Amino acid sequence: MNFLRPLGNTGLTVSALGLGTVKFGRNQGVKYPSDFALPSDEQIRSLLHQARELGINLLDTAPAYGSAEARLGQLLTDRHQWVLATKVGEEFENGVSHFDFSAAHFTRSIERSLTRLRTDYLDLVLIHSDGNDRAILDDAPCLTALRQCQQAGKVRAIGMSSKTLDGGILAAQALDVVMLTWNLQQQDRAVAAEAARLNKGVLVKKGLMSGHVVEPGRDLVAESLKLILSENALHSLIVGTLSPEHLRQNVAKARAVLVG
Repeated sequence: MNFLRPLGNTGLTVSALGLGTVKFGRNQGVKYPSDFALPSDEQIRSLLHQARELGINLLDTAPAYGSAEARLGQLLTDRHQWVLATKVGEEFENGVSHFDFSAAHFTRSIERSLTRLRTDYLDLVLIHSDGNDRAILDDAPCLTALRQCQQAGKVRAIGMSSKTLDGGILAAQALDVVMLTWNLQQQDRAVAAEAARLNKGVLVKKGLMSGHVVEPGRDLVAESLKLILSENALHSLIVGTLSPEHLRQNVAKARAVLVG
């Protein structure tokens, strides 16, 4: 199995591991095991360079990740070598998250992401669900706004970061990509099966349970990667880290699964 693979029928090709960027711009209200300081510009530049050297081409960001979009726009070079995925719907301001799924907000958010990321197109935009997946997807105006941005060439593919099984299934039916949860404790199998049936793109979140995959005597990271990357329906696992060593180890373990 290759480290690069098609993201369903989107026309995009993504690496088996994608780099999550929440830690680039936000260290409040996150569910990691320990506190952390935001990285310097040089740390981000170095990590991005290392990611490309290791074969990673997918970057996952969001307006809700604090300053992550703006920092990527400032520091990212060779934009054409990257698949840029961002989101709409969730905002993080003054230490608090809030949601806006109106059509007007979707349009403004995408324009703002283009400006922050210093690009004239986004490869993928995912709806950042608040947990009410079906209600969001049943809102025709917001989906129309998303599709209009896609038709205008500002967005190549659209999808949802889902939080429910029925919402994930509906997202797979209605959109190009679905982001779902798949780890040692939870596997959204019904969503993955529907996406596979329709040849839709599938991204995995919380694969390493936000850094909580630790148990003495077991390499739970390796076990998690094997569980995820052995599934043909799952195209890329998003992993967030600020550690060059963790990134190197994760890619090495992922490649061991893929060649095994």
